[in-house]
Formats: sequence, C-alpha cells, structure tokens
Amino acid sequence: QVQLVESGGGLVEPGGSLRLSCAASGSIGSFAVMAWYRQVPGKERELVASITRGGSIYYGYLGRFTISRDNAKNTMYLQMNNLKPDDTAVYYCEASKFDNTAYWGQGTQVTVSS
Repeated sequence: QVQLVESGGGLVEPGGSLRLSCAASGSIGSFAVMAWYRQVPGKERELVASITRGGSIYYGYLGRFTISRDNAKNTMYLQMNNLKPDDTAVYYCEASKFDNTAYWGQGTQVTVSS
C-alpha cells in the first residue's frame, strides 16, 4: 500500500517562506502525476501545482510557488515564497498511477499570520 507523508507546514508571517515535502513509501517513478492541493474549511480542495513523471509542470498559482520532485529520495516538494494570509490552508499531497489510482497524504497545516 502506497503511503504519502507530508511535512514542513507550520506558522509563518506574511512574506515568509515554507518548503513542504511529500515523502512516498515507494518509488515515485511509478506515479504518472504528483500534485499539491490545498483546502480551507467550507471550500473545495483546489489544485496548487502538479508535476508529471516526465517533468511537465502545471501551476494553479503562478509566481510564488515552485513544485519539484527528487526521484532518488522519493520525495516531492513545494517551495512557497512571499506567503499571504490567503495561503492559509491544509496542504495535501496526491499521487496518481498510470491506471488513475490516486493516493493522498494526511495533509499538513500552513498558517500565514502575523
């Protein structure tokens, strides 16, 4: 069973940075796509960024976030810069295999506040 574990969330002041990590229990090379989503209470989960096995990247939010993956460490990252209070959310890691089977992490809380 695939397990995804997010880390790196926390409390940061506006303008600050955080790097989220998503560690997989197995090889991330088996995933067609990996992505970061975020969700605030009362709203739908929304796509932040995704990256394919081939390295193609899609950003839902341009300019402040950078998604990357390290196949050797079986880990995906989300570098978030110039954070704003509206970025406060639970951030989830998602990974999909070529048969469209999707796996989710448990989420990590990001709070942007002074």
